[in-house]
Amino acid sequence: MNDRFITPNWAAPPTVQAGTSCRQGGVSLPPYESLNPASHVGDDPAAVAANRARLGLPGEPGWLQQVHGTRVAVLAQNGGIGLEADAACTRTPGVICAVLTADCLPVLLCDRQGREVAAVHAGWRGLSGGVIEAALDAFQAPAGQILAWLGPAIGPDVYEIGEEVRRAFVEPDPDNEAAFTPTRPGHWLMDIYALARRRLQQRGVEQISGGDRCTFTDAERFYSYRRDGVTGRMASVIWLAPEDRG
Repeated sequence: MNDRFITPNWAAPPTVQAGTSCRQGGVSLPPYESLNPASHVGDDPAAVAANRARLGLPGEPGWLQQVHGTRVAVLAQNGGIGLEADAACTRTPGVICAVLTADCLPVLLCDRQGREVAAVHAGWRGLSGGVIEAALDAFQAPAGQILAWLGPAIGPDVYEIGEEVRRAFVEPDPDNEAAFTPTRPGHWLMDIYALARRRLQQRGVEQISGGDRCTFTDAERFYSYRRDGVTGRMASVIWLAPEDRG
């Protein structure tokens, strides 16, 4: 990965390449400044194309049409747009999985052998609906052989939600109550990282990294929809590098 990306602090094998882009180093003008790779937010298409090129990826990801659902797209080749899904997975070397976020949680997954990877877009609706579990189900490797990295998302000190969101997590699993801190009447601070870790652990994933960067409070590095409204997106990408056969 290049210096425009935050790379996961995990024990993935060398064939796994992954990271989340930051907002610096692109060509987009305000309010999208500057490295916005998202084509659906109102930015100049030419700037978006230039920013995608500046990411320096070895191919064009299959950009998803994210709908806060649980569908997982299985990618066999690079390129293409408009796949309606909130996660992408592949076993094909060189094929890039990508999700776009600006407060929602990106989750990157790989197996210890470096044969399978996935990128997951987990807003509160997708997370409560089971998008992480759906991505894990797409793996052939058992959960105990899967590594997870939680990328930049809105942090637990600023992510205030209402009763509908809290109920979506607490009613099916009362132990999720620990991820909510009451603020004003009918509102809570929610720890989306804690909720994602719990879901991963419940499915048997033991190696979970990341979950320590807040998009809302770090305006220099990250886009935040809740902070800015009209804004760009970060790209979280993962792929299997072709093995060097010497």
